[in-house]
Amino acid sequence: MTADELRVVVETADEGVVLIRVRGILDGWSGPSELVEALEGAARSGGRLTVADLSRLEFADSTGLHVLLNAQRRHTETGVRLVLAGPLDTGLSRLFEVSGTIGAFTFADTVDAALSC
Repeated sequence: MTADELRVVVETADEGVVLIRVRGILDGWSGPSELVEALEGAARSGGRLTVADLSRLEFADSTGLHVLLNAQRRHTETGVRLVLAGPLDTGLSRLFEVSGTIGAFTFADTVDAALSC
């Protein structure tokens, strides 16, 4: 994996639960389309919960934030809960804080905690 590469792995964790593991860099250069597609598919799945595991996400910029905000909106529209799981990198936490979007998401400290939401 190169430094600017984004990896996305989609797993079915349980009936009605989609787990999306994100690793690397989430910005305009990394080509976030794979994550967009995974999140959109999870929203359309008719399940009850999507967990986005961001614990191995090294960096995100406004493009990454835009992807997550659109995913949250889409999940709300389809009635599927979206939880962002950590622990989050300090820079990623800061991105949510300085952009004023921290309240737009549900966060969990770990994937296990998110799965019980």
